[in-house]
Amino acid sequence: MRLSFLLAVALLAVVGQAHAAATIDKVVVRGLDNPLMVQNIESALSINNEIGKRLGESRMEYLLNEAQAETREALEPFGYYSPEITVDAPRPGGDDEHFSVTITVVLGEPVRVRSLDLVIEGEGNDDEYLQRDLGAFRPAIGAVLEHPTYEASRNLVSRRLAERGYLDADTTRRLVEVTRAEHAADVMLTWASGIRYDMGPVNFQQTYFREGLLDKLVYWEQGSYFHQVRLDRLRQSLVALDYFSAIDILPDPEQADGREVPIDVQLTLAPRSIYTVGLSFGTNSGAGVRLGLERRYVNSRGHKLLAQLNYAENLKTLSTIYRVPAFKWLDGWYTGVLQANDEQTDYIDINNAKLILSRSGQINEYWSVVASINALRERWSYGPSDTRARTPYEYSSLTYPELRGDYIGVNDRLFPRRGISGSLSLRGGIEGAGSDVSFGQIHLNARWFLSPDADSRVLLRGEVGSTFTGELVNMPPSLRYFAGGDRSIRGYAWREVGPRILDDFAVGAKNVVTASVEYERYFNASPWGAAVFVDTGSAFNGTPDFRTGVGIGLRWRSPVGPVRVDVARGLDNPDSPFQIYLNIGADL
Repeated sequence: MRLSFLLAVALLAVVGQAHAAATIDKVVVRGLDNPLMVQNIESALSINNEIGKRLGESRMEYLLNEAQAETREALEPFGYYSPEITVDAPRPGGDDEHFSVTITVVLGEPVRVRSLDLVIEGEGNDDEYLQRDLGAFRPAIGAVLEHPTYEASRNLVSRRLAERGYLDADTTRRLVEVTRAEHAADVMLTWASGIRYDMGPVNFQQTYFREGLLDKLVYWEQGSYFHQVRLDRLRQSLVALDYFSAIDILPDPEQADGREVPIDVQLTLAPRSIYTVGLSFGTNSGAGVRLGLERRYVNSRGHKLLAQLNYAENLKTLSTIYRVPAFKWLDGWYTGVLQANDEQTDYIDINNAKLILSRSGQINEYWSVVASINALRERWSYGPSDTRARTPYEYSSLTYPELRGDYIGVNDRLFPRRGISGSLSLRGGIEGAGSDVSFGQIHLNARWFLSPDADSRVLLRGEVGSTFTGELVNMPPSLRYFAGGDRSIRGYAWREVGPRILDDFAVGAKNVVTASVEYERYFNASPWGAAVFVDTGSAFNGTPDFRTGVGIGLRWRSPVGPVRVDVARGLDNPDSPFQIYLNIGADL
């Protein structure tokens, strides 16, 4: 009798547990229009980790009770400390219960900033830039106490202290008092700035390059005020050298001599040689192979060497580039280039050899310049090589100086959305002074980037070039202007637009004018998008004969830069009905 009673009790307990167990299928948050609030709540809910699991009665009750507290806590960063939260979990009868949990939120009145007590003690109190940051602190009095905004402003002041040389700065008071009943918050922050350090000696930790070579990259005077921007500029200069695989720039205030803080630059040498082998294909050049050898550093003086061979069906190019550091005045290089080209297509035969001696330099973060002396020897003829229609070979020798300036003022060099970039070049030669003809040239191109909204871009492009000479026939084709192609007038082939000989072969012109308007739209903030564009322009000697092309394109914001595929159609008697173009990288 006693044993039967105990078995019955145990059986009832097991059956009761089975009926008490249930499974949550989903959790729904209602009453909120802000997707960030919903996302924060969903991330905070412990019950979301139990979806699809069979839960006992006690575990279920615990999770439902926690859901209310977790939802309340998840709303506090947005300034809502007194919301009304209802957790509804209706459970149907049956042995195997499945149900949904609904969390309904009524936000109520947010907490607003009632007072701001922001203080910088020490020398930083007299720093006008730091005082501007305090004046711009957000959230301001009367604004909702949004925690991300508060944290961003607090971190900005702390970061600005370090950037401006207050390397011992610390936060001594950080208090936010919330009075729920009054929906008010009082913010109190105090920083102790300490002294402002100056730039001390710079120590380059490396063992390969000649002592003093990298010192020339330090453009500030020792003892001048400390600023992080100076170290960032030094880092950019070191990265541009391509000597090093790792660069660490560390100020060391513990070793400061008075106010002068030493700067330790720890450098890890990159592999010396880079070998490249690849295949190539171009509409005009045909199929080919590319070979290359680059010496990142030839010797301890920092010299560089680059040799490249592009060997294709219609175009062969061999170039050797030797670079010598020129750090004493502007970041840059002395460069010598020896280049040979052989191009043979259905309409032109060009052979040339060119020697370039140049000096490049970076003026500031926007402008770079190149000054060069060029010696060019070129032979050319128009028409197919296998017909009598080919014109006789012509020859030209030119020696001329050139000055080029490049400007990049965009918000993002990999994928610009705002700003302007462009270049201006001037060159000219004098007959009898190393040139067969007197000439002058000016060429300007510019690009303007606009963003109407987060998912679109507008790209405006313009180009103007002109040649001043009375003997254009003696100018080699490589120095004449052509129009057509992916960076000129899409819908027309490269060199298609301009004066022609025998009605078939473009010979180049004295002047060029092109313009383009393009609109890009990306799909739901994804890296994929589409574009439409209109290009127009002309290469001409007297009066321009404008050609216009229209087209559409596919866009992909890849990790290595934009990829653009365009299909375009010329509207004014193009040689082919459609042109297809592929480009990789930002077009600056």
